[in-house]
Amino acid sequence: MPRKGLKPELNIPANEVPKESTARSRKRKADVAIHLQDPDEEVTEMTRKRQCASQACWNPDTGYTSPCRRIPTPDEVEEPVIISDVGFSTFTSIIYATPTRSSPLPTLCWASKDDVWNNLLKKDKAYHRNTRVMERHPNLQPKMRAILLDWLVEVCEVYKLHRETFYLAQDYFDRFMATQQNVVKTTLQLIGISALFVAAKMEEIYPPKVHQFAYVTDGACNEDEILSMEIIIMKELNWSLSPLTPVSWLNIYMQVAYLRECNEVLIPQYPQTTFVQITELLDLCILDIKSLEFSYSLLAASALFHFSSLELVMKVSGLKWDDLEECVRWMVPFAMSIREAGGSSLKAFKGIPAESAHNIQTHAPYLDWLRRVYSYQLVDVEQSQRSPVPSGVLTPPPSSEKPEASIS
Repeated sequence: MPRKGLKPELNIPANEVPKESTARSRKRKADVAIHLQDPDEEVTEMTRKRQCASQACWNPDTGYTSPCRRIPTPDEVEEPVIISDVGFSTFTSIIYATPTRSSPLPTLCWASKDDVWNNLLKKDKAYHRNTRVMERHPNLQPKMRAILLDWLVEVCEVYKLHRETFYLAQDYFDRFMATQQNVVKTTLQLIGISALFVAAKMEEIYPPKVHQFAYVTDGACNEDEILSMEIIIMKELNWSLSPLTPVSWLNIYMQVAYLRECNEVLIPQYPQTTFVQITELLDLCILDIKSLEFSYSLLAASALFHFSSLELVMKVSGLKWDDLEECVRWMVPFAMSIREAGGSSLKAFKGIPAESAHNIQTHAPYLDWLRRVYSYQLVDVEQSQRSPVPSGVLTPPPSSEKPEASIS
């Protein structure tokens, strides 16, 4: 049962209602690796509309006027239209920008792989996180954030929520905290459970009801407080609720690494056990406040590095070692802690198909593992990174050695 929290004290006005919605609510599918259209981006006009060519029947001499003429206001004097001035507008050529990182995606029959990859990269940069968010809240400590996120992981396992749901909640929480100042610790649980409530409605087909989220707080938050905080969070985030999370990026990387047939690019083909082990490393890293300094795509690529090789990571992510180095080195103590703990096996959930079990967020003793991370001496980081593949972890096979049958 999740830990009991203290009664939250709202110091944010709860009667604020968002004036305008600029995002479309949609359900997300956790096992889809490639996302097409970005729901948060406004679709820009690609070409200018052509002006209608002049026609003989519009000739003023014949008594007909152009139906495309602007109607003047009462203050204006209508000027005659010169038919010779009406013509085709000059078209400007459209230059498509090449991806800043080379696209690792295979050839797609339903879209340009460069366009899809560019959309993913733009999404990764569109959601900004404040790396100094804790400085805005002098009454809070980074450990409090870790405890809250660990509790949210536990709640996700209790209600069999997707890993994507947890990472959406984590993103909402961190970005919301960056918009506030002097939040007290008694309000943290309310903000966290409200962020999870919003994330569940974005991701899950059948999200838990609000009274179920209130129940897991053991009386610390009631339904009205969660609903009020939900509106406040969405307004402060400007209704931008669809980031590409680290687990989404990991889905893409592993799908590209294990892909056998391009026409099945949207069907997961990677081993579930390997995916779960790498996500545990991501779960542990995300509890540390320093994780906010790295983009989500970089976090996923660095986690994959500790379970594979530099060549594979470069191939599936388009990143170079110079891009990865800082994050990979920071992640070394976390990978050592996971290796020492041995990781967790794939769990089975009642009512969840076996092929979707890896998508359900699971809880592990992350706080104990995090304390072990902080106890490590970092002076040996340089030496430990000489070998790109730590011993005792799984490595995706080369393309020539991939099995024909599906791996589960």
